[in-house]
Amino acid sequence: MKPGNSLMKHYLQFKDLRAEEYAYVFERSRIIKTRFKNYERYSPLVDRTLAMIFEKASTRTRVSFEAGMYQMGGSVVHLTTDGSQLGRAEPIEDSARVISRMVDLVMIRTYEQTKLECFAAHSRVPVINGLTNEYHPCQILADIFTF
Repeated sequence: MKPGNSLMKHYLQFKDLRAEEYAYVFERSRIIKTRFKNYERYSPLVDRTLAMIFEKASTRTRVSFEAGMYQMGGSVVHLTTDGSQLGRAEPIEDSARVISRMVDLVMIRTYEQTKLECFAAHSRVPVINGLTNEYHPCQILADIFTF
């Protein structure tokens, strides 16, 4: 999503962005990658927090999202369904309402697409699909960008 566009946008499936939005994402990615390779400080995410919610554990997903946030000046909160009340004693809707009041962005890696969609429907902040059994849009983005 381009700066200045105040509409909140979730990224739950690859089809959630239009071609021109993907062009913008890839161009910004190239710029950020170049700055990183040149050891230039680039901190657009200072004072921003990403909540990473893992029902399905993943080393690569955790490291890539966490490192990306830190490299751009942000911070992360790592939650697992084993170490919290998410989806057990607390309904997903309630978790979404509470967590999204405290962070700026949420990434969820879960089994069911419906859980992700339920969380997004009740979230005040954008939600990113880190993987479900149905969709893995961030992997598609990475594959296209590095092709």
